[in-house]
Amino acid sequence: MTRRRFYAPPSAFTPEIDSVDLASDEARHLRDVLRLKAGDEVYVFDGAGKEFQCRVEESRRDTAQLKVISEAEPARPESPLQLTLAVALLKGEKFDLVVQKATELGVARVVPVITKHADIRLRDESDAAKRVARWQRIALEAAKQSGRTVVPQVDSPVAVGSLIQTEASDGAIPCLMFSEREGKSLRETAKNLPAEVSRITALVGSEGGWSNEELEAARNAGWAIVTLGGRTLRAETATITVAVLLQHLYGDLV
Repeated sequence: MTRRRFYAPPSAFTPEIDSVDLASDEARHLRDVLRLKAGDEVYVFDGAGKEFQCRVEESRRDTAQLKVISEAEPARPESPLQLTLAVALLKGEKFDLVVQKATELGVARVVPVITKHADIRLRDESDAAKRVARWQRIALEAAKQSGRTVVPQVDSPVAVGSLIQTEASDGAIPCLMFSEREGKSLRETAKNLPAEVSRITALVGSEGGWSNEELEAARNAGWAIVTLGGRTLRAETATITVAVLLQHLYGDLV
């Protein structure tokens, strides 16, 4: 039987972890969509790696109280690869799709990146905050659907130059910039990486590609420049492809 899964942050559990309250959206889904009632069994994950078998105690309009029966094995294991996926801002619903599929594919962190040829420009901090909140909700829903107990972190948008320097500061983490030009294949690049890789940062550009200055900055900071072959891919397709390939090589997608 498919688990009926709900999300509650660690703060929603009592200190003894013997009960948990669902917030309004989750409570309404429990009552109005799934039509669950007192005594029904459900599962609650905390977004930080734990999942619990619970029983509905009380369900009201905007809240539901659940009794925690026991900690449960996650429905799906987390990937051993801590993959940070940094992606140039994309217009329309393309970035929504990237966040959703990246979550399904086990990505640990998504970083929206402001680049010279990015498809959109943020108006102000309020605009950025609204977009991040939306993307975080999408990540939560995708985690719930795919059986994950960890909800990927979606960062605030960052300038590409800052990201390049920050991520490269830890020389132990491989940093890969995926580009349509001036790079080596992933197969060739992997030969220069350690046999056991637990963390990777992958940077994917917009459909407009990288400027010469951005490529040079990444190369000077020690990033490996990688190409995905002769065909030109849409930005969202390239991003999903990168996640699949890296999870296959170093994660749990086999």
